Amino acid sequence: MPDRKPKPERTTPHPDKTCKTCGRAFSWRKKWERDWDVIAFCSDACRSRKPGEQDAELEAAILELLAERGASGGKAKTICPSEAARAVGDRAQRGADKQPPRSWESLMEPARAAARRLVAAGKIVITQQGHIVDPSTAKGPIRLRLR
Repeated sequence: MPDRKPKPERTTPHPDKTCKTCGRAFSWRKKWERDWDVIAFCSDACRSRKPGEQDAELEAAILELLAERGASGGKAKTICPSEAARAVGDRAQRGADKQPPRSWESLMEPARAAARRLVAAGKIVITQQGHIVDPSTAKGPIRLRLR
């Protein structure tokens, strides 16, 4: 039986993009052929939910918590996205007494999306078990660290 040669890696002339809402990477599709240069969102759901004030608060909370941890010296310190969600949820709870005490849980996915946007901006990295991972494909518990 002859040796099989691996097929060369196919390259596409269209580079991957990062969604402005969720921060996940997405690649070129045939249906976007005409307007690939102006596509900014990976789906209709992301297009309808553009980043808002709460998303900016989550990004600021992540950077603030990382700056506090990094100032304590030594090795690079990490945080969990839940810490930023709790910080933003606590601020919202102090402003309105109507929210239940665990309102931060609904902010977990927006906190992870904020972290992915910060990775795309080059400000932080996402790690799992101490290794830097691709934010678009990371599943399970993640940690955030300043770049």
